[in-house]
Amino acid sequence: MTTSHHVSLDPASKRILTQRLVLRPWTLTDAEPALAIYGAADVTRWLSPAMTRVTDTGTMQNLLAQWIADCDNRGLPLGRWVVEDAATGNLIGGVSLLPLPPGRHDLEIGWQIAPTAWGRGYGAEAGHAVAHQAFEGGVSELFAVVRPGNKRGIATALRVGMEWVGETDKYYNMTLQVYRLTKADLDYPQPGLTHPPNQSRAQSPDS
Repeated sequence: MTTSHHVSLDPASKRILTQRLVLRPWTLTDAEPALAIYGAADVTRWLSPAMTRVTDTGTMQNLLAQWIADCDNRGLPLGRWVVEDAATGNLIGGVSLLPLPPGRHDLEIGWQIAPTAWGRGYGAEAGHAVAHQAFEGGVSELFAVVRPGNKRGIATALRVGMEWVGETDKYYNMTLQVYRLTKADLDYPQPGLTHPPNQSRAQSPDS
């Protein structure tokens, strides 16, 4: 196990620990609490690629089975993780590091937090932790793609330490704001001072 900047990595179990969170691989038994995240319209409306709101635990379990198989085939540093509150053990979100289409050379951090846990910085903390394990694994840069108007997603990317680099429609066939993070920028004390043109800093609490 390696530890850096309050992030502990255990490659054997694929677990990542922070001051407040436990990130671990998904299991099929996570379907019911996962439904509180991916069954929430306020979460799925902002996802890229576009994802239909999950409406029942059976569908959620099938989706988790796909994610688990996909992650088993990829191996670290790529993957999908449950985000758990370390103090309570409650499942409060999901975070991922996956290749972006179409070339699949750029790597994207994605985070989704249950609405009941918004406003506490969990999304940024989880994204920061996944970025640490990726850089420990030799990755040189990471990206986040955010739909225009998703102030919460923008705020989270900035709190992770990402910098806005432009707008593109090459990913997922939709217009997206692109944010980039390098290892040198990961632990800046005041990250996220660059914003899209004509867009003030998002005021929403990060998710």
